Amino acid sequence: MKNHNIHTVQRFLLLAVCVYATSSVNAQSITPQLLNQLRSNYQESPAERALRNAIGSNDLRTLALNQQNLQAMDTHFTYEVKSKGITDQQRSGRCWLFTGLNVLRARAIRDFDLGEFQFSQSYIFFYDQLEKSNLFLQSIIDTRRSPMDDRTVDWLFHNPLSDGGTFSGVADLVTKYGLVPADVMPETYSANHTARMSDLLRQKLRQFGLELRDMSEKSASEKQLLKRKEEMLGVIYKMLALNLGQPPTEFTWTMRNSKGEVVSSEQYTPLTFAHKLAADPVLTDYVMVMNDPSHDYYKVYEIEFDRHTYDGQNWLYLNLPVEDIKQLAVSSLKDTAAMYFSCDVNKHLNSERGLLDMNNYDYASIMGTDFPMDKRQRVITFASGSSHAMTLMAVDLDGDGKPVKWMVENSWGAKSGYKGHLIMTDQWFDEYMFRLVVARKYVPENLLALMKQKPVKLPAWDPMFSMDE
Repeated sequence: MKNHNIHTVQRFLLLAVCVYATSSVNAQSITPQLLNQLRSNYQESPAERALRNAIGSNDLRTLALNQQNLQAMDTHFTYEVKSKGITDQQRSGRCWLFTGLNVLRARAIRDFDLGEFQFSQSYIFFYDQLEKSNLFLQSIIDTRRSPMDDRTVDWLFHNPLSDGGTFSGVADLVTKYGLVPADVMPETYSANHTARMSDLLRQKLRQFGLELRDMSEKSASEKQLLKRKEEMLGVIYKMLALNLGQPPTEFTWTMRNSKGEVVSSEQYTPLTFAHKLAADPVLTDYVMVMNDPSHDYYKVYEIEFDRHTYDGQNWLYLNLPVEDIKQLAVSSLKDTAAMYFSCDVNKHLNSERGLLDMNNYDYASIMGTDFPMDKRQRVITFASGSSHAMTLMAVDLDGDGKPVKWMVENSWGAKSGYKGHLIMTDQWFDEYMFRLVVARKYVPENLLALMKQKPVKLPAWDPMFSMDE
């Protein structure tokens, strides 16, 4: 009888455990009961059935297109920097490079009265990829004593190389390597279609990274590691030369004005050419600002590894409210100075019209639910961030001097958007612009004084780490 009672108690306890476990699973998992409830709660109306049929065979953007927002676009702008020749990055992530060089190009065209003209993107891209390879390999040497699951080591192997970038990269690379005209080092297929080349480079760099760590574990000295790194860079250089061509060290270039008349014909090195057509202040005398509501305003931030060269500068920016940034942009455009500008370009973009407008699409009506996150919430959840760089070159002001709309010169070809440009409403600017690079002379003294702060260093995995593509 005693044993019977013991078994009864044991069975009761086992049953209790099972009931608890089942209720725990019910609360945490999608059970058959919950799935049945979800099915029964979804009662499809005739209108929803028709909508489902439409969605099944159409792009959501086509169905969500707001017909009330299709009135003719006003393409008048109060201040506009004229450009000559829309560029095309094709299937590459080099928007940062095209934008940075387009800013320098606009100034050169203005100052020298040039006709249609471009700097070579391939030339700078070659050194960008070589420098980023060195940045990765040297960082692997620097972190060789940290375990593979260390957050920084893990990040490095996840991100050995990319074709994206920022304006600080343009400044560092042009300062170090100079510039050449587009016809001196023209584009190649791999320059315009970077995916395969980049994939092979990343594979090689990861292999080299593991080799350097293995050498370190076997007690190789730092001198030995650096010597082996130089040999590795020789392999990377060869891969780049095969894909992009070898960069020239000197060339002859004939300058022609906007009428096609010869102004000069001279011998240059890339550095002397850059000094002539993109004077040093263009590269060094600027301020990078950001509108990042996830961090405190009026402070300077630096993002680790957000740079192109090992000896270069990380992306260093003054975080400002968007209204302050608009004032800087307007001041620059009034003086016919275009700016490097980056944003989350794919949000609410009507690519056929070239319009960035919060009212382009009505997804809430299609989906039967709203999408209310504000800019800060989108940033901290990685729902939004700087994804594409373009050249800010126009603004339209109302009677009170407040911006109504803006225009950027894009690098998606002359047939894309509005004659190769994108027009954005001021409301869209508020929500999805992130970065702006502006000359110091357009920045008030009180803001320049803030740049003297010691930067707050953010890790590479911060949401604001984003190489514009």
